[in-house]
Amino acid sequence: METYKIYLAGNFTDSTTYLDVLNPFDNKRIARAGQADEKQLELAIQLALSVQGEVAQLPSWKKYKILMEIAEKMQDSHRHLSELLALEAGKPWRYAKGEIDRAIQTFVVAAEEAKRHPGELLSLDWTPAGEGKQGIVKYFPVGLVAGIAPFNFPMNLAVHKLAPAIASGCPIILKPSTSTPLSTLALAKIIDETDLPKGAVSIMPMDRKTGNLLVTDDRIKLLSFTGSPAVGWKMKSQAGRKKVLLELGGNAGVIVTNSADLETAVKKCVAGAFAYSGQVCIHSQRIYVENGVFDQFATRFVELAKNLKRGAPENPDTEISAMIDEANAMRVEDWVNEAVEEGAKLLCGGQRDGSYYPPTVLTETKPAMKVCALEIFGPVVTLEPVDSFEQAVAEINNSDYGLQAAVFTNSIQQMDYAHRHLEVGGVIINDITTFRVDHMPYGGVKNSGLGREGVKYSMFEMMEPRLLVK
Repeated sequence: METYKIYLAGNFTDSTTYLDVLNPFDNKRIARAGQADEKQLELAIQLALSVQGEVAQLPSWKKYKILMEIAEKMQDSHRHLSELLALEAGKPWRYAKGEIDRAIQTFVVAAEEAKRHPGELLSLDWTPAGEGKQGIVKYFPVGLVAGIAPFNFPMNLAVHKLAPAIASGCPIILKPSTSTPLSTLALAKIIDETDLPKGAVSIMPMDRKTGNLLVTDDRIKLLSFTGSPAVGWKMKSQAGRKKVLLELGGNAGVIVTNSADLETAVKKCVAGAFAYSGQVCIHSQRIYVENGVFDQFATRFVELAKNLKRGAPENPDTEISAMIDEANAMRVEDWVNEAVEEGAKLLCGGQRDGSYYPPTVLTETKPAMKVCALEIFGPVVTLEPVDSFEQAVAEINNSDYGLQAAVFTNSIQQMDYAHRHLEVGGVIINDITTFRVDHMPYGGVKNSGLGREGVKYSMFEMMEPRLLVK
């Protein structure tokens, strides 16, 4: 069994405490991972600050070279990284491979964006006082970045913090989830082989108390957190004067209209609902279908949901596997049982088996039920008929969240109405809420977060404009 050391400012370092990393499918130990203590975090901060100026001065060509080298070496290690990710996260092989593909692409995008930092030339003679003067706006690295990544996309969501930081010229300390630290610690070995100054990157699992120092320490200039709303907003209140970027999930809504290609909509909705057991921030949780096609959609949707292939995550044929742990499967079970007791109708699923929870479809739900109002983060969908497109939009907006929504329609007018009226960060037409490519702006409104990710948009957060008038 391999032991993974923490990556402390360019050195693989022993820890006083090690974590047992378990495969969620069978609960077997697959590796040990070091856990940094407060002294090691303090050293990582000091060493990051010692190279902060050097990192900020890296020329674009060099950052491009470093980022592309990481992408190329990840491609060379693709199978190993995919296997590691599948085992530590219980993520079916097809999705684990896809996540490594996306992480590689994120580094490639960051390499390209490193070559075109933002800037602006301003004419200042719009008023008499500005005659003979011009303004030059350049963007400079904000300083030391702290990144806190979740368990569900342990590689790519970590890379969405690492790659923009490198491209922006910011040192970064990354705290991966203690449930899934192995893939990012493996990535540290690749980063370590580049010409990036030692100290520019640290990747260290930590307990919550130690990790909270990333939030409160004033030497850290930006906090990028992906996780739950309760934790994220609390962090923001503790973060002091640092910039804060939050991606906090949601209970994404889907609208299926009478004009939609129904078979396409059903297949995409099943994938959006049950991929990685629904443990996705933009998991399709609430589906609203116009009355004219509701019965047909519901019948086909339930049929496909029942036939998803259960199995071990490393099996290429597996479509759905265990959740991250039994505690989360039990929480999902409790919410579904509560909804049924309050009048919801179970169309399929609903019977937990250890940490496995089957694809579950509910109807006749009420907006106040937890399965509707909160982020279930499990393989559960509510399916409801609506009388009109406008009603469906209103139902989606009747939420404390607003990350992404999907609309299946062939009407230009409905597309435009959705864009204007849906209170979300992104509207996806004729595809599912889980659609994301890694250079697009990504983030939400309301309880779903603050700011935007997507490489260029993260870089804007990690840089500050500075004006020169001459």
